[in-house]
Amino acid sequence: MNSAQVFQMFRSCRNTVPVRGATRTALSAARRRAATAGVRYYSDDKSGTSEASEAKAEGEGEAASTSSATSEIGEKLKKKEAEVVDLTSRLRYLQADFLNLQRNAARDKEQTKDFAISRFASDLLETVDVLALALKSVPQSALSSPSSTGDASSQPSTPAAPADKPAEAHLNELYTGVEMTHRLLLQTLFKYSVKPFDPTGDKFDPNRHEALYQAPIPDKEPGTVFDCQKIGYTIKDRVLRAAQVGVVQDRS
Repeated sequence: MNSAQVFQMFRSCRNTVPVRGATRTALSAARRRAATAGVRYYSDDKSGTSEASEAKAEGEGEAASTSSATSEIGEKLKKKEAEVVDLTSRLRYLQADFLNLQRNAARDKEQTKDFAISRFASDLLETVDVLALALKSVPQSALSSPSSTGDASSQPSTPAAPADKPAEAHLNELYTGVEMTHRLLLQTLFKYSVKPFDPTGDKFDPNRHEALYQAPIPDKEPGTVFDCQKIGYTIKDRVLRAAQVGVVQDRS
C-alpha cells in the first residue's frame, strides 16, 4: 500500500467520525424530546382535569348564587304583592270615606240652605202670635155695622168726615188692617216653607206638641189634644215650634 492510498483512507475516516457524532446527537435530542413530550402530555392532562373541576365548581357556585338570587327575588315579589294589596284596600277605604264625606257635605249644605232662616222665623213667630191674639180679642159682634135709624135714612147720604165716624167703624178698619198684616206675614213665612199646624183632635205627640195641662173630658179619648193655646210651626219636615196644647187626662 502506497502513501496515496493511506491518505485517502485517512480522509474517509475523518469524514465519517462527525457524521456518527451528529447522528448520536440527533438521537439523544429525539429521546429528550420524547421524554419531554411525555411529561408535557401528562401535565396537560392533569391541568385539564383541574380546569374541569374548577369549571364544575364555578358552575355549581353560579347555580347556587342564581337559586339564592331567585329566592330573594321571590320573597321581594311576595312582599311587594302584599304591599299592593294593602295599598289597594287602603285606597278603597279612602275612596269610600271621600264619597261619604261628599254626600254628608252636600246634605249639610242643603240643610243649611233650607234651615238658614230657622232662628229668624222662630223669632218672627212671636209677632204672628201677637197679631193673632189681637184678632181674637175683638168679638165678631163688635164688628157688625151699626143699625141706621129712621131719621138717618130720611136724610141724604153724605160722606162722613173721619172725625164723624163712629167707634165701631174705626174698630172695624183696625181689625181689617191687623188681619191683612197677619195674613201677609203668614204668606211670607209659607213662601220659605214655614207652615202652621193645629193639632186639635190629634193624638198627643211629644215631638210635635207641648202639653200645658191635662183635663178629663168625658167624650174624648185619653191622650188626645182637645185645646190648642198656641199653634205649632214646621219648616220643611222639621218642627220649628211645638204646639202648646191641652191633653185629655186618663180618668182611670
